[in-house]
Amino acid sequence: MTQDDLLTRAQAWLDEDPDQETREELARLIEAAEAGTADELAARFAGTLQFGTAGLRGELGAGPLRMNRSVVIRAAAGLAAYLKARGLEGGLVVIGYDARHKSADFARDTAAVMTGAGLRAALLPRPLPTPVLAYAIRHLGAVAGVEVTASHNPPRDNGYKVYLGDGSQIVPPADAEIAAEIAAVRSLRDVPRPEDGWEVLGDEVLDAYLERTDAVLTPGSPRTARTVYTAMHGVGRDVLTAAFARAGFPPPALVAEQADPDPDFPTVAFPNPEEPGAMDLAFEAARAVAPDLVIANDPDADRCAVAVPDASAGGGWRMLRGDEVGALLAAHLVRRGVTGVFAESIVSSSLLGRIAEAAGLGYEETLTGFKWIARVEGLRYGYEEALGYCVDPEGVRDKDGITAALLVTELASVLKEEGRTLTDLLDDLAVEHGLHATDQLSVRVEDLGIIANAMAALRERPPVSLAGLTVVSAEDLTKGTETLPPTDGLRYHLEGDHRARVIVRPSGTEPKLKCYLEVVVPVAGADGLPAARATAADLLGALKRDLAAAAGL
Repeated sequence: MTQDDLLTRAQAWLDEDPDQETREELARLIEAAEAGTADELAARFAGTLQFGTAGLRGELGAGPLRMNRSVVIRAAAGLAAYLKARGLEGGLVVIGYDARHKSADFARDTAAVMTGAGLRAALLPRPLPTPVLAYAIRHLGAVAGVEVTASHNPPRDNGYKVYLGDGSQIVPPADAEIAAEIAAVRSLRDVPRPEDGWEVLGDEVLDAYLERTDAVLTPGSPRTARTVYTAMHGVGRDVLTAAFARAGFPPPALVAEQADPDPDFPTVAFPNPEEPGAMDLAFEAARAVAPDLVIANDPDADRCAVAVPDASAGGGWRMLRGDEVGALLAAHLVRRGVTGVFAESIVSSSLLGRIAEAAGLGYEETLTGFKWIARVEGLRYGYEEALGYCVDPEGVRDKDGITAALLVTELASVLKEEGRTLTDLLDDLAVEHGLHATDQLSVRVEDLGIIANAMAALRERPPVSLAGLTVVSAEDLTKGTETLPPTDGLRYHLEGDHRARVIVRPSGTEPKLKCYLEVVVPVAGADGLPAARATAADLLGALKRDLAAAAGL
């Protein structure tokens, strides 16, 4: 693109931009480009933010490669065209949003576009957890839903997540079909955006969701576990505390510094419970009140993190891995006598399959993401290692950090009444099924080319051994398998009794390369657990080192 072409495109975008803030930003970039400093402007116009199965997600700012009102209006117009082309004109689209910068604006723009396109639009009454939106779609009989959120991304990001009328996130080919409709929007002047005409819902839908949360608990079960809770500066606090009060649990002790919604997330580098340091304030609060467990939601409250007392851990508290919580919830549901299918993504621990098999329940693996897990026929419970749990698929066909928090607190209460802990139950599962130990090599990058180069290196020179174990099968998942559609990923199985497995894939929502590692160490009895853990730690460490070298990281 020549300098003249760049300036022409940028000026055309500026002329249509409805947002004063991004208009001023873009005007400064155009002025800088005219003065000879065009790099930043060129970066904004080097392409368009791509709409995919995660919808849209990116950094806020002016131009087609940033999240802004112009991009969102085009996305909403494309979604409206897609729905109308399928005979859904006049159908209801329900719209939720979190407390990030611009979320409310993006939600209102979406409501205006839907109304102007001849659909009915309804906004949730205020910033609320993503699972409330996922619930509202089916509860209200909507034909689609939109959640404006960037989940646990950095403060300068926002996103746009699309659900269809079944209450699940979009999957191919719907993503490509919606993207094609977005690309067909030539000018914002062609998109009618009335000033009113949509509905702003009251608290009835939230009340219905809260009433539904009771369904995840066993009537009459113990409700004695005490918790410390952090909302991580997000929107989870009021809904979670209301759900806990309805259930009869002791009120959670709140991490005051992180309790109120704050789009700048001032106390954390990244508002993700998995990130180093994000839970420090929660652990500090826990040391003061000595609860039974610590619970955290991410900013849109669709994920749930759990920590347990551990004298051997720094600060006396240990974060449970998502795979550990996933297994604990599965064991709890099995003990309650549930029926149906258990499902997880391929990057999650194989322990869930062992638990389901022992209980005589169905089990399925899917691609990463609840857009796939939620579509498993007969689903009763689904999870993935990134702290996502679907414990009530009839109510919310997505991960839900509120109901997951209720269920794990019920489990902690049941065990407390028995004089036991979540850690004791994890030990039982290891003795029964083998110690399933997982770890992750996660590399955040500024240059996405690093990820592409690492994937290319592994494809061109596949490792023949990792951690001293021969690679007995290497699958390029871009070709799909008998049970999985194609995805950008690599899967390795290693020789030996430890059933070691490695999966490598680019993150779908963040600039990260993620490598998922698992080893299974047989355990003869409780006395053998320390040795099994040491063996697993050594193997996982060696896998991580060898894989990093093979990928050139």
